[in-house]
Amino acid sequence: IKPMNRVVCGDVGFGKTEIAMRASFVCVESNKQVMILAPSTILSKQHLETFIKRFINFPFNIELLTRHTSQKKRKKIVCDFRENKIDILIGTHALLTDELDLQNVGLLVIDEEHRFGTKQKEIIKSRQVNLHILYMSATPIPRTLNLVYSGLKDFSYLYTPPKERLSVKTFLNVQNNQIIKNALEREITRGGQVFLVQNDISKMSYLKDSIKKLLPNIKIDFAHGRLNKTAISKTMSAFNSNQLDTLICTTIVEMGLDIPNANTIIVLDSQNFGLSQLHQLRGRVGRSIRQAYCYFLIPSFDIKRNPKEKLESLVKYSELGSGYFIAQDDLEIRGAGDFLGIKQSGHIEAIGLTMYLSMLKDAINNLKGVPITQKNDCDINFNDRALIPESYMPVANERLKYYRSLNDAPNEKEINK
Repeated sequence: IKPMNRVVCGDVGFGKTEIAMRASFVCVESNKQVMILAPSTILSKQHLETFIKRFINFPFNIELLTRHTSQKKRKKIVCDFRENKIDILIGTHALLTDELDLQNVGLLVIDEEHRFGTKQKEIIKSRQVNLHILYMSATPIPRTLNLVYSGLKDFSYLYTPPKERLSVKTFLNVQNNQIIKNALEREITRGGQVFLVQNDISKMSYLKDSIKKLLPNIKIDFAHGRLNKTAISKTMSAFNSNQLDTLICTTIVEMGLDIPNANTIIVLDSQNFGLSQLHQLRGRVGRSIRQAYCYFLIPSFDIKRNPKEKLESLVKYSELGSGYFIAQDDLEIRGAGDFLGIKQSGHIEAIGLTMYLSMLKDAINNLKGVPITQKNDCDINFNDRALIPESYMPVANERLKYYRSLNDAPNEKEINK
């Protein structure tokens, strides 16, 4: 049997973890072990709780291994895993250690695969050849999409949202106190809570004081990775139990937090974040049937083109299940430097993503011995230049996208779209 090498793309709550649990069940029932790799301790613990709860009626031994695991516990886990006493091992980068015996591992699940480097993802794979690998992400990175498009990885896209879930209303604005005040007041008035993301730790105290001046009665605090574990736990616990209206935080909220009552998120200096990061941050809200709001704030609209295009992409694709389209936009925005390799000259715009993928697919099929379907090109001669005027659509990337869409359209219906 050919080992699985599949990417599952789906937004928060769309069922990626459910797929991972079912795949794990099949693997363990086949007397094989499972490893679940997650990028953060918070997310790893959340998976541990979910898996234990789900498999409570089955004799599965499920353990957690992170950098916080004591040395004594770590040695026991390594020993038990070697002796096949652990069925499912969940953890962070700690799973990449050479101490673990992978001989009986049948399935590796990599959650939030975009948070891991290429070498990290290959470590376990290189130590166990016949390994089924399931990659999960809301927004696959360009390199992963490259492998999917080229046929080197299989792909599944989850597009059915949870029942009664609403899309997050997303806004891109220039940062000012009035917008922040209005957003806070609207959410707090309806009994909700707010995430206020400020990735510059040095500005958090000043920001807290500024918010206090705008809204004197607000219950607000901050949390970041440099605080000790007790302080972080205390603040997060207060926010989780609704004792705080607003939490000023860094991107530690990007993964793993599930607070249904928090339905507004404000991200300051959004131009400094990556596309996947911003989409993950937006996913922290809108986890209930209540309408959620996301504000991406920037110093001015006069920012570099690439960050601006990323933010506009997030506003454009704010519907439920749009993570895949955001990932596609990320591929287009970054250009061929990432797609074809750093040392390659030119950009995707030079030959077009469609042309490149078509050539790559033909080359792969040729190696596999699959017959290549001949295509008949049709030339249409115009008496005038058939171009989209620059005055109508100033951004070159946008014009090229439409040219390629027109070129790929199989029928008149697609063209009219």
